[in-house]
Amino acid sequence: MAKSISKANPYRLFLTYSVASRAFMVLVFTVNMIYFVTVAGLDPLQMVLVGTTLELSVFIFEIPTGVVADSISRRFSVILGVFLIGSGFVVQAVFVQFGMILLAQVLWGVGYTFTSGALQAWISDEIGEEKAANAFLHAAQVEQLGALAATGLSVSLAIWSGMRLPMLLGGVLFWVLGFYLMARMPEHGYEAAAIEKRDTWKAMRQTLGSGMHLVRGRPLLLRILLVGFFYGLYSEGLDRLWVPHVLDRFQLPTQGEAVMVGWVGALNAIGMSLTFVSAGVLRHWFGEQVPQGRIPRWLTVFSVLLVGSLVAFALAGNIWFSFGLLLLTGVLRDLINPLYMAWVNQRLDSSVRATIISMSSLVDAFGQIGGGPLVGMIARQFTIQAGLLSSAALLSPVILLLLLTANNHPSKDHSR
Repeated sequence: MAKSISKANPYRLFLTYSVASRAFMVLVFTVNMIYFVTVAGLDPLQMVLVGTTLELSVFIFEIPTGVVADSISRRFSVILGVFLIGSGFVVQAVFVQFGMILLAQVLWGVGYTFTSGALQAWISDEIGEEKAANAFLHAAQVEQLGALAATGLSVSLAIWSGMRLPMLLGGVLFWVLGFYLMARMPEHGYEAAAIEKRDTWKAMRQTLGSGMHLVRGRPLLLRILLVGFFYGLYSEGLDRLWVPHVLDRFQLPTQGEAVMVGWVGALNAIGMSLTFVSAGVLRHWFGEQVPQGRIPRWLTVFSVLLVGSLVAFALAGNIWFSFGLLLLTGVLRDLINPLYMAWVNQRLDSSVRATIISMSSLVDAFGQIGGGPLVGMIARQFTIQAGLLSSAALLSPVILLLLLTANNHPSKDHSR
């Protein structure tokens, strides 16, 4: 019997997923920090605990969910993750109590781990590893369109009806995306090992063991994961401190929630537009298949610029210059992410691809858990400016690691 709904083209579905998921995330994240303070009434300690709960959830579940994707199904893992993410946002919007907000972080954090690694492994197997890097860059480019539209919608809904509606809508739309994936998402490029049919837990243990063996046997892969750790180490401090730094250093309008949401939305919108253009230029330079040796070189250039922009932002005395540096920082981060993912993805055995990619997310989460509180303590003991400078210092070792890697031919480290 013919299926009533045909499966989608994998590349197009990957781009559709990227645009939709980013848009739904932006619906929530444009307002959620303001919601935590003005609606839920969370104090600074509770705000920190919200972020810590999220990162701990990612840290604990990242590897197990990656093993699920490799042992059972990438498609199943992505779809389950999408439904969990939506559930977390709905709980966060409906229940204002602190305990329920923490539960929401667990739900959407675990959901993220089910999609992290599984999605990238799925598209790599469906279209081929050599084309995946271009796909990651293309997704980073076009998802800005969805995010740009969602920013305006989120700000409008928040002004019209309050902070909770954009978050609720974002969660429900994730459920809609989940049903769409159930109907249209193919999985032809990967089949779980036959042993999975007899003993799922044994298959998962074997997959995890194979992934760990692969990491130990490849010096370059270990170095790549260490780079990911430093990318995580600095980021949480910046994310926590840039808003109080701007408010403390400059005079900004403070007439209520609408103005606050408008400032955040305007900065996000400009940054998304710049990322769209920058990612398009980078894709044009690289072509359809990104040469492996060029990725660490470009990551080195972007990392040097990122460290410089962080230092300049911490020291800047002009508000418009500071906003420009914030935009530069955001664009650099948006370009680094897909390139780093493509770097991790190079020459991986399909049977452990999702597990290895999940390991890269795990070390990022580990870095954020360690770096965020450290930077926060420095900011509390001294100044917010000192905290931001410490974030730049935490990132700076990545430049040396990348320079060492860029001088080595990739094939030397990838040999079995």
